[in-house]
Amino acid sequence: MILIDLSQIMVASTMMSMGKEESEVDIDMVRHMILNSLRMYRSKYYDEYGELILCCDGRHSWRREHFPQYKAARKSNRDADNRNWTQIFGCLDTIKSELKEFFPYKYLEIDEAEADDIIGVLARQSGSEKVMIISGDKDFIQLQTYKNVKQYSPITKKLVTTNNPYNYLKEHIMRGDSSDGIPNFLSSDNCIVDKIRQKPLSKKKVESWLGESPVDFCNEEQLRNYHRNMKLIDLQYTPLNIVDRIKQQFDVVPQGKRSGLLNFFVERKLNNLIQDIGEF
Repeated sequence: MILIDLSQIMVASTMMSMGKEESEVDIDMVRHMILNSLRMYRSKYYDEYGELILCCDGRHSWRREHFPQYKAARKSNRDADNRNWTQIFGCLDTIKSELKEFFPYKYLEIDEAEADDIIGVLARQSGSEKVMIISGDKDFIQLQTYKNVKQYSPITKKLVTTNNPYNYLKEHIMRGDSSDGIPNFLSSDNCIVDKIRQKPLSKKKVESWLGESPVDFCNEEQLRNYHRNMKLIDLQYTPLNIVDRIKQQFDVVPQGKRSGLLNFFVERKLNNLIQDIGEF
């Protein structure tokens, strides 16, 4: 299976189409860029990995309930941006609806789950089936503990690899993820949101701790923060009720039909893609 981190691909395509200057969203251009990307990934990997599965962020995230600071800075960053994010999200919602209705792929979107959760669950239950994850998100490197899982980054246009996915995950937990509002395990919950400098965490210290249990190098507060980060970053901590809903939706959601593709392309004036319609 080819697991598409759809939200990342859609936002990246939109930003590329708009550039850095304030401008209106051209939905026709964004649609073309997203569809052409999906076509390219399917053409590149279908023979070895099978069909695309579109994995999308739900409207809410259980991580925000667990940790209110999770991705909290993103809204303020959007508010400070010149782009019209209401228009952008409206454009992306339209294209998501079209993908669900007209394209021959499974489309998974579960309330409270992020695409990370969906991809994590499907990768873990894939057995011996080959899995290709299409995303530049470093959170998925941990899934390379499963030998049948690989990851391709649309950003670098290369496979994402690591020598030791176990150590990578542990280091990720220690360092946190500032882009998601997750501080390192030495720092308080609110330091990123409140723009307080995090406590320094040297490469030498991290390397020395990789072979130790957290209880051996953490005091009480640090151990609490380590577990905070582990729950947010380690995809094995997706709540069981959400895991069950992901599995249920995967089993019951139909794979779309190809019969309406040509009419869709004609009506949306996707003339440059019609000649490649067989690659969708």
